[in-house]
Amino acid sequence: MGERKVLIKYYAPDFDPSKLIKNRRPKDKQDNVRMMLPMSIRCNTCGNYMYIGTKFNMRKETCLNEDYLGIRIYRFYLKCTTCYAEVTFKTDPKNFDYVVEHGATRNYEPWRDAMRAEWTLKEMKENEEEGNAMKFLENKTSDSKREMDIMDAIDEIKQLNKRKALIPPDELLKMIDRGEFEEIDPKEEEDLIKKVFAEKKSKRLEEIEEQLEKEEQNATEQVAKLTAPVVQEPAKPQKKIISAIKPVKVVKAETPVATPKTERPPTTERKKPMLSYSDDDE
Repeated sequence: MGERKVLIKYYAPDFDPSKLIKNRRPKDKQDNVRMMLPMSIRCNTCGNYMYIGTKFNMRKETCLNEDYLGIRIYRFYLKCTTCYAEVTFKTDPKNFDYVVEHGATRNYEPWRDAMRAEWTLKEMKENEEEGNAMKFLENKTSDSKREMDIMDAIDEIKQLNKRKALIPPDELLKMIDRGEFEEIDPKEEEDLIKKVFAEKKSKRLEEIEEQLEKEEQNATEQVAKLTAPVVQEPAKPQKKIISAIKPVKVVKAETPVATPKTERPPTTERKKPMLSYSDDDE
């Protein structure tokens, strides 16, 4: 198996890499892609409906001389499932969507119009509020008033639902017998409801006025800070920093005095007498 794995290749001395043929990809080349429809469309030739999510074998190509902020735009080709007519659509990076070019029409989608209207309104508000604090406050007050009106309408609907709550006749008769149920004139009831809502509105208006006053004060302070001239303070003389750390005295270590060594007197070892044995002692 070692001869199959080539680690070292031989290059002739007269090898010239500039003479090699380079396989360059053409710019307008199309690729085969398996893709699902991003929207529901209707064929213009036969009237067949092709719904979102149906899979097709498509051809993809890049649109030459077309881009959005450096983002490429791609075009897709597909065929109708009944008449095999060619349909083309391309990407739309500006609106995060797709656009049908030829052979079909896109079905109407109302939610797309609502989203576009919201985006345009947001962009207009942001453009108006840039660098304009008063416009920002006006938009904020209008939003708070709108929220207050919505809450009032919700409370009114709740009260009406309570009034219109259906009670079975048996329970009504029992309540009348017990004396728990008392008939009230509609005029008195309307007056009570108006009084309750008037008190709630007055409280909310007071809270909103307090919030607006605080916001106006903050806005005026910010404007005053921005418009106030910058006054450079004179440079203060630098004070000498006196360190509170006391200097530490360095004490030199005393050199130890060499003590004279006392020589021990030589020890006199007694030699043991050597015993000699003879034949007579045995």
